[in-house]
Amino acid sequence: MNGTITDVPGILVGHAEDTEALTGCTVILAERPAVCGVDVRGSAPGTRETDLLDPINLVNSVHAICLSGGSAYGLDAASGVMQYLEEKGVGLDTGFGLVPIVPAAVLFDLSVGNPRIRPTREMGYLAASRSSRQLVPEGNVGAGTGATVGKLNGFAHAMKSGIGSASRKYPGGLLIGAIVAVNAVGHVQEPDTGRILAGPRDEDGTILSSLDVMQKQAFSLIPPGTNTTIGVVASNAILTKAEANKIAQMAHDGLARTICPIHTMYDGDTLFAMGTGQIEASADVIGALSAEILAEAVIRAVRAAKPAGGLPSCDSIKS
Repeated sequence: MNGTITDVPGILVGHAEDTEALTGCTVILAERPAVCGVDVRGSAPGTRETDLLDPINLVNSVHAICLSGGSAYGLDAASGVMQYLEEKGVGLDTGFGLVPIVPAAVLFDLSVGNPRIRPTREMGYLAASRSSRQLVPEGNVGAGTGATVGKLNGFAHAMKSGIGSASRKYPGGLLIGAIVAVNAVGHVQEPDTGRILAGPRDEDGTILSSLDVMQKQAFSLIPPGTNTTIGVVASNAILTKAEANKIAQMAHDGLARTICPIHTMYDGDTLFAMGTGQIEASADVIGALSAEILAEAVIRAVRAAKPAGGLPSCDSIKS
């Protein structure tokens, strides 16, 4: 056990990023096709192949998931993942060629670094080629390279965030892991204590509650095009596609416990749920536990982040 999502048998992760432009992508690769579901709660999503994951639709499993910065431009990274998998002989056999199934979701990081440079097909290919079972690097890497939080007092008073991962093993052999790129408009708080780790700051640099900021504003204007939290929960369970969708839905509770506000009109919050098919387990149990693990991954994403783009991080200032 390394404490990250790669503890789940059959799950590999790879990052690629541009540390000067402050953007990147993360690939969650399944060694064998994994049943997958999705739940989109934010109202401004940037996604690819999510309709395919509806239980009424044909394809039952995926070969990889791509999480990316770059807003809608970043969806190009998934094409590089497809290219990598095709070269490896992986994909849905259509009878006329292999078609790798790679759903994707993006976050908006054009507000930091260089907005003219976004994750590309080549970056997606590189991330896929780096995928491994090793401990997942966290913080300013992959899709978390340009992630930020706490934007309700203006972007200049926001804070740097990143990508985080967590995992746990349960009696009976159930393994659940999560990975999440945290790019929220609101603040991030510890679920048990309510202590704010990163959020909007005042002129003196003091971290504020997003709700306090919103209540003091005549109009609570959420900055458009600066947000979205995206992630994956995975288990070694045998799942139907309907169960995977339910688990993705329940896992959003982990975001609600740690991010405030969440699922706004200017977010595209999207979570995928994967099952690698080794053991029998209850979807309700997996969903409830996934929310706990995802909450831990959110906290790790913020704590692992380093200052970048002129913004401080949790470890560089005191709340």
